[in-house]
Amino acid sequence: MLGPVILAASRSDRMRRLISAAPGTRQVVDRFIPGETVDDILPVVEELTGKGLELTMDVVGEDITTPEQAAAARDAYLELIDRLKPLELGTRAEMSVKLSMFGQALPGGHELALANVRPVVEAAAAIGTTVTLDAEDHTTLDSMFAIHEELRRDVPQTGCVIQAYLFRTEADARRLADSGSRVRLVKGAYKEPASVAYQDKHEIDKAYVRVLRTLMDGDGYPMIGSHDPRLIAVAQELAHRAGRKLDEYEFQMLYGIRSEEHLRLAAEGHRMRVYTAYGTDWYGYFMRRLAEKPANLRFFARSLVTKG
Repeated sequence: MLGPVILAASRSDRMRRLISAAPGTRQVVDRFIPGETVDDILPVVEELTGKGLELTMDVVGEDITTPEQAAAARDAYLELIDRLKPLELGTRAEMSVKLSMFGQALPGGHELALANVRPVVEAAAAIGTTVTLDAEDHTTLDSMFAIHEELRRDVPQTGCVIQAYLFRTEADARRLADSGSRVRLVKGAYKEPASVAYQDKHEIDKAYVRVLRTLMDGDGYPMIGSHDPRLIAVAQELAHRAGRKLDEYEFQMLYGIRSEEHLRLAAEGHRMRVYTAYGTDWYGYFMRRLAEKPANLRFFARSLVTKG
Protein backbone atom coordinates (compact mmCIF):
# COMPACT_ATOMS: atom_id res chain seq x y z
CA MET A 1 0.00 0.00 0.00
CA LEU A 2 1.70 3.16 -1.23
CA GLY A 3 -0.83 5.59 0.24
CA PRO A 4 0.51 5.54 3.83
CA VAL A 5 4.08 5.86 2.53
CA ILE A 6 3.18 8.93 0.50
CA LEU A 7 1.32 10.47 3.42
CA ALA A 8 4.40 9.96 5.59
CA ALA A 9 6.49 11.65 2.89
CA SER A 10 4.11 14.61 2.96
CA ARG A 11 5.47 15.43 6.43
CA SER A 12 9.15 15.01 5.51
CA ASP A 13 11.22 18.14 4.91
CA ARG A 14 13.80 16.05 3.06
CA MET A 15 11.17 14.67 0.66
CA ARG A 16 9.74 18.15 0.22
CA ARG A 17 13.14 19.38 -0.97
CA LEU A 18 13.71 16.40 -3.28
CA ILE A 19 10.29 16.53 -4.90
CA SER A 20 10.30 20.30 -5.24
CA ALA A 21 13.61 20.11 -7.11
CA ALA A 22 12.59 17.26 -9.45
CA PRO A 23 12.40 18.39 -13.10
CA GLY A 24 8.90 17.05 -13.74
CA THR A 25 7.24 18.23 -10.55
CA ARG A 26 5.95 21.55 -11.85
CA GLN A 27 4.14 19.86 -14.73
CA VAL A 28 2.19 17.63 -12.34
CA VAL A 29 1.57 20.32 -9.74
CA ASP A 30 0.01 22.50 -12.43
CA ARG A 31 -2.47 19.74 -13.14
CA PHE A 32 -3.88 20.00 -9.61
CA ILE A 33 -3.03 23.59 -8.63
CA PRO A 34 -3.70 26.01 -11.50
CA GLY A 35 -1.95 29.05 -10.07
CA GLU A 36 -0.05 30.70 -7.25
CA THR A 37 -1.79 34.09 -6.98
CA VAL A 38 -5.26 35.60 -7.10
CA ASP A 39 -4.41 36.98 -10.53
CA ASP A 40 -3.67 33.42 -11.66
CA ILE A 41 -6.87 31.97 -10.28
CA LEU A 42 -9.50 34.51 -11.38
CA PRO A 43 -9.36 33.46 -15.07
CA VAL A 44 -9.84 29.86 -13.91
CA VAL A 45 -12.89 30.94 -11.89
CA GLU A 46 -14.40 32.65 -14.93
CA GLU A 47 -13.60 29.70 -17.19
CA LEU A 48 -15.19 27.09 -14.93
CA THR A 49 -18.28 29.11 -14.05
CA GLY A 50 -18.68 29.84 -17.76
CA LYS A 51 -19.00 26.09 -18.28
CA GLY A 52 -21.78 25.79 -15.72
CA LEU A 53 -19.53 24.60 -12.90
CA GLU A 54 -19.18 25.99 -9.39
CA LEU A 55 -16.05 26.32 -7.28
CA THR A 56 -14.74 26.11 -3.78
CA MET A 57 -11.33 27.74 -3.48
CA ASP A 58 -8.50 26.80 -1.14
CA VAL A 59 -5.43 28.96 -0.56
CA VAL A 60 -2.96 26.13 0.08
CA GLY A 61 -0.60 26.16 3.02
CA GLU A 62 -0.52 24.29 6.32
CA ASP A 63 2.87 24.83 7.99
CA ILE A 64 1.88 27.78 10.16
CA THR A 65 4.32 28.36 13.01
CA THR A 66 3.62 31.98 14.06
CA PRO A 67 0.56 34.17 14.66
CA GLU A 68 1.85 36.47 11.92
CA GLN A 69 1.66 33.65 9.37
CA ALA A 70 -1.86 32.84 10.50
CA ALA A 71 -2.86 36.48 10.02
CA ALA A 72 -1.31 36.42 6.55
CA ALA A 73 -3.43 33.38 5.67
CA ARG A 74 -6.53 35.24 6.84
CA ASP A 75 -5.56 38.23 4.71
CA ALA A 76 -5.02 36.01 1.65
CA TYR A 77 -8.62 34.85 1.87
CA LEU A 78 -9.88 38.38 2.44
CA GLU A 79 -8.04 39.46 -0.71
CA LEU A 80 -9.66 36.61 -2.64
CA ILE A 81 -13.12 37.62 -1.43
CA ASP A 82 -12.47 41.24 -2.35
CA ARG A 83 -11.45 40.21 -5.86
CA LEU A 84 -14.48 37.93 -6.26
CA LYS A 85 -16.95 40.64 -5.29
CA PRO A 86 -17.14 42.36 -8.71
CA LEU A 87 -17.80 39.02 -10.42
CA GLU A 88 -21.12 38.69 -8.52
CA LEU A 89 -21.01 34.91 -8.56
CA GLY A 90 -22.67 34.41 -5.19
CA THR A 91 -22.48 30.81 -3.98
CA ARG A 92 -21.12 29.66 -7.34
CA ALA A 93 -17.70 30.56 -5.91
CA GLU A 94 -17.18 29.76 -2.24
CA MET A 95 -14.08 29.17 -0.08
CA SER A 96 -12.66 26.17 1.76
CA VAL A 97 -10.33 26.79 4.70
CA LYS A 98 -8.10 24.66 6.89
CA LEU A 99 -8.06 25.94 10.45
CA SER A 100 -4.41 24.91 10.74
CA MET A 101 -3.69 27.81 8.39
CA PHE A 102 -5.39 30.17 10.83
CA GLY A 103 -3.23 29.13 13.77
CA GLN A 104 -5.15 26.21 15.26
CA ALA A 105 -1.98 24.31 16.24
CA LEU A 106 -0.31 27.29 17.94
CA PRO A 107 -0.56 28.07 21.66
CA GLY A 108 -4.09 29.29 22.27
CA GLY A 109 -4.82 27.98 18.79
CA HIS A 110 -8.55 27.37 19.12
CA GLU A 111 -9.27 30.99 20.01
CA LEU A 112 -6.70 32.25 17.49
CA ALA A 113 -8.18 30.20 14.64
CA LEU A 114 -11.69 31.35 15.49
CA ALA A 115 -10.60 34.98 15.61
CA ASN A 116 -8.87 34.67 12.23
CA VAL A 117 -11.54 32.71 10.39
CA ARG A 118 -14.50 34.76 11.60
CA PRO A 119 -13.76 37.83 9.42
CA VAL A 120 -13.31 35.55 6.41
CA VAL A 121 -16.69 33.93 6.99
CA GLU A 122 -18.34 37.30 7.52
CA ALA A 123 -16.72 38.81 4.41
CA ALA A 124 -17.85 35.84 2.32
CA ALA A 125 -21.41 36.22 3.60
CA ALA A 126 -21.32 39.92 2.70
CA ILE A 127 -20.77 39.07 -1.00
CA GLY A 128 -23.43 36.36 -0.96
CA THR A 129 -21.26 33.28 -0.61
CA THR A 130 -19.95 31.04 2.12
CA VAL A 131 -17.03 29.14 3.63
CA THR A 132 -16.54 25.44 4.36
CA LEU A 133 -14.20 24.31 7.15
CA ASP A 134 -12.03 21.49 5.87
CA ALA A 135 -11.39 18.47 8.11
CA GLU A 136 -7.80 17.66 9.03
CA ASP A 137 -6.38 14.88 11.20
CA HIS A 138 -8.58 13.47 13.97
CA THR A 139 -6.83 15.37 16.78
CA THR A 140 -8.12 18.69 15.38
CA LEU A 141 -11.76 17.79 14.89
CA ASP A 142 -13.28 18.68 18.26
CA SER A 143 -11.88 22.17 17.84
CA MET A 144 -13.07 22.39 14.22
CA PHE A 145 -16.61 21.32 15.08
CA ALA A 146 -16.77 23.77 18.00
CA ILE A 147 -15.64 26.61 15.73
CA HIS A 148 -18.16 25.52 13.10
CA GLU A 149 -20.96 25.63 15.66
CA GLU A 150 -19.86 29.05 16.87
CA LEU A 151 -19.69 30.51 13.36
CA ARG A 152 -23.11 29.14 12.40
CA ARG A 153 -24.73 31.22 15.12
CA ASP A 154 -24.20 34.31 12.97
CA VAL A 155 -23.61 32.74 9.53
CA PRO A 156 -25.77 29.57 9.41
CA GLN A 157 -24.62 28.59 5.92
CA THR A 158 -21.04 27.94 7.08
CA GLY A 159 -20.16 24.39 6.06
CA CYS A 160 -17.86 21.68 7.37
CA VAL A 161 -16.25 18.44 6.21
CA ILE A 162 -16.53 14.96 7.67
CA GLN A 163 -14.38 11.94 6.79
CA ALA A 164 -15.94 8.51 6.23
CA TYR A 165 -12.94 6.52 7.41
CA LEU A 166 -13.14 7.78 11.00
CA PHE A 167 -15.18 5.73 13.45
CA ARG A 168 -16.66 8.88 14.98
CA THR A 169 -18.11 10.16 11.71
CA GLU A 170 -21.46 8.36 11.78
CA ALA A 171 -22.32 10.08 15.05
CA ASP A 172 -21.03 13.41 13.72
CA ALA A 173 -23.19 13.00 10.61
CA ARG A 174 -26.35 12.40 12.62
CA ARG A 175 -25.73 15.51 14.69
CA LEU A 176 -24.92 17.69 11.69
CA ALA A 177 -27.81 16.41 9.59
CA ASP A 178 -30.24 17.17 12.39
CA SER A 179 -28.90 20.71 12.68
CA GLY A 180 -29.42 21.49 8.98
CA SER A 181 -25.72 21.98 8.23
CA ARG A 182 -23.94 22.08 4.89
CA VAL A 183 -21.71 18.99 5.07
CA ARG A 184 -19.09 17.75 2.62
CA LEU A 185 -18.46 14.01 2.95
CA VAL A 186 -15.05 12.69 1.86
CA LYS A 187 -13.32 9.36 2.38
CA GLY A 188 -10.36 10.93 4.23
CA ALA A 189 -6.81 11.74 3.18
CA TYR A 190 -4.73 11.73 6.36
CA LYS A 191 -2.74 8.85 7.83
CA GLU A 192 -4.85 7.81 10.83
CA PRO A 193 -4.24 4.95 13.30
CA ALA A 194 -6.37 1.81 13.34
CA SER A 195 -7.67 2.88 16.75
CA VAL A 196 -9.69 5.72 15.21
CA ALA A 197 -10.17 4.88 11.52
CA TYR A 198 -10.96 2.09 9.12
CA GLN A 199 -7.88 0.93 7.23
CA ASP A 200 -9.50 -1.29 4.60
CA LYS A 201 -10.79 0.39 1.43
CA HIS A 202 -13.91 -1.77 1.32
CA GLU A 203 -14.78 -0.86 4.91
CA ILE A 204 -14.24 2.84 4.14
CA ASP A 205 -16.56 2.63 1.14
CA LYS A 206 -19.27 0.96 3.22
CA ALA A 207 -18.91 3.63 5.89
CA TYR A 208 -19.15 6.32 3.21
CA VAL A 209 -22.50 4.94 2.03
CA ARG A 210 -23.87 4.68 5.59
CA VAL A 211 -22.90 8.27 6.37
CA LEU A 212 -24.20 9.54 3.04
CA ARG A 213 -27.56 7.90 3.68
CA THR A 214 -27.76 9.72 7.02
CA LEU A 215 -27.01 13.05 5.36
CA MET A 216 -29.49 12.52 2.52
CA ASP A 217 -32.25 11.55 4.97
CA GLY A 218 -31.51 14.51 7.25
CA ASP A 219 -32.31 18.20 7.24
CA GLY A 220 -28.97 19.50 5.97
CA TYR A 221 -27.34 20.04 2.60
CA PRO A 222 -25.10 17.12 1.57
CA MET A 223 -21.99 17.74 -0.53
CA ILE A 224 -20.63 14.53 -2.05
CA GLY A 225 -16.85 14.77 -2.20
CA SER A 226 -15.82 11.79 -4.34
CA HIS A 227 -14.52 10.85 -7.78
CA ASP A 228 -15.63 7.22 -7.38
CA PRO A 229 -18.22 6.37 -10.09
CA ARG A 230 -19.88 3.81 -7.81
CA LEU A 231 -20.33 6.31 -5.00
CA ILE A 232 -21.62 8.95 -7.38
CA ALA A 233 -24.26 6.51 -8.61
CA VAL A 234 -25.13 5.57 -5.02
CA ALA A 235 -25.45 9.26 -4.11
CA GLN A 236 -27.91 9.83 -6.96
CA GLU A 237 -30.00 6.86 -5.87
CA LEU A 238 -30.00 7.93 -2.21
CA ALA A 239 -30.99 11.48 -3.20
CA HIS A 240 -33.86 10.09 -5.28
CA ARG A 241 -35.07 7.89 -2.42
CA ALA A 242 -34.91 10.84 -0.03
CA GLY A 243 -36.99 12.95 -2.41
CA ARG A 244 -34.26 15.54 -2.87
CA LYS A 245 -34.36 17.92 -5.81
CA LEU A 246 -31.22 18.55 -7.86
CA ASP A 247 -30.52 21.81 -6.02
CA GLU A 248 -30.76 20.16 -2.59
CA TYR A 249 -27.34 18.48 -2.74
CA GLU A 250 -24.19 18.79 -4.82
CA PHE A 251 -21.17 16.90 -6.07
CA GLN A 252 -17.64 18.11 -5.42
CA MET A 253 -14.47 16.97 -7.17
CA LEU A 254 -10.89 18.16 -7.31
CA TYR A 255 -9.59 20.39 -10.04
CA GLY A 256 -7.68 18.33 -12.56
CA ILE A 257 -9.30 14.98 -11.77
CA ARG A 258 -12.09 13.53 -13.95
CA SER A 259 -12.78 16.90 -15.57
CA GLU A 260 -15.10 15.35 -18.17
CA GLU A 261 -17.21 13.96 -15.34
CA HIS A 262 -17.52 17.47 -13.90
CA LEU A 263 -19.08 18.63 -17.16
CA ARG A 264 -21.29 15.55 -17.51
CA LEU A 265 -22.87 16.01 -14.10
CA ALA A 266 -23.39 19.72 -14.66
CA ALA A 267 -25.01 19.01 -18.04
CA GLU A 268 -27.45 16.66 -16.30
CA GLY A 269 -28.54 19.52 -14.06
CA HIS A 270 -26.55 18.61 -10.97
CA ARG A 271 -24.70 21.19 -8.93
CA MET A 272 -21.07 20.32 -9.57
CA ARG A 273 -18.46 22.20 -7.54
CA VAL A 274 -14.74 22.00 -8.35
CA TYR A 275 -12.33 22.14 -5.41
CA THR A 276 -9.69 24.51 -6.76
CA ALA A 277 -6.50 25.17 -4.79
CA TYR A 278 -3.90 27.82 -5.46
CA GLY A 279 -0.85 29.25 -3.75
CA THR A 280 2.88 28.71 -3.36
CA ASP A 281 2.88 26.29 -0.41
CA TRP A 282 1.53 23.39 -2.43
CA TYR A 283 3.53 20.41 -1.14
CA GLY A 284 1.20 18.90 1.50
CA TYR A 285 -1.89 19.31 -0.68
CA PHE A 286 -0.08 17.81 -3.67
CA MET A 287 1.17 14.76 -1.77
CA ARG A 288 -2.31 13.92 -0.49
CA ARG A 289 -3.58 13.99 -4.07
CA LEU A 290 -0.91 11.44 -5.00
CA ALA A 291 -1.82 9.25 -2.02
CA GLU A 292 -5.50 9.23 -2.87
CA LYS A 293 -5.23 7.67 -6.32
CA PRO A 294 -2.56 5.38 -7.81
CA ALA A 295 -3.10 6.88 -11.28
CA ASN A 296 -1.96 10.24 -9.96
CA LEU A 297 1.25 8.67 -8.67
CA ARG A 298 1.93 6.94 -12.01
CA PHE A 299 1.41 10.24 -13.83
CA PHE A 300 3.89 11.90 -11.50
CA ALA A 301 6.46 9.11 -11.81
CA ARG A 302 6.39 9.34 -15.61
CA SER A 303 6.93 13.08 -15.47
CA LEU A 304 10.02 12.71 -13.26
CA VAL A 305 11.95 11.03 -16.06
CA THR A 306 11.32 13.85 -18.50
CA LYS A 307 13.85 16.58 -18.98
CA GLY A 308 12.91 19.81 -17.26
